[in-house]
This record gives sequence, structure tokens and C-alpha cells, in this order.
Amino acid sequence: MEDIKIDKNLDIRGEVCPYTLVKSKLGIEMIEVGQVIEIILDYPEAADSVPKAMENYGHKVLKIEKINAKEWILQVRKEVED
Repeated sequence: MEDIKIDKNLDIRGEVCPYTLVKSKLGIEMIEVGQVIEIILDYPEAADSVPKAMENYGHKVLKIEKINAKEWILQVRKEVED
């Protein structure tokens, strides 16, 4: 398995919807097409809704991993210019 180069880290722990989605979208707007953002979040609904929204925007979700009882890591590659 190849190592994924992370171009931007975004920690949105403590945020709830819709702020999780807004901050994730702003984060991906700050990187270039082909780059990867890693998002750390702790809101269960966002672990489901943010990856779906990223795919709806045309980006590629590379990984969704629950890292402990309350936190997830989400890796998304920007595929299209916003």
C-alpha cells in the first residue's frame, strides 16, 4: 500500500454540522487539484455526511478511518477546481 502524501491537515474536532461541512469545503478550496487534505473530526454525523458531500463535489475520498471511540480521520484528494 502506497503512502499518501498529506498536503494539508484540518482539525475540526469540537465542530458540529453544518460547520463541519463548511470548514471541510473551505479546507479543500485551499489546496490544488491533485493534493490531499486530511481532516480529523469527532462528530459522528459528519463522519458520514462530509465524505458524501466531498464525493458530490467531485473529489475522491481516499480513506475514512475511525481512530478511537470518538474520532475519525478522513483523507480527500481534490479532483476538480471549485
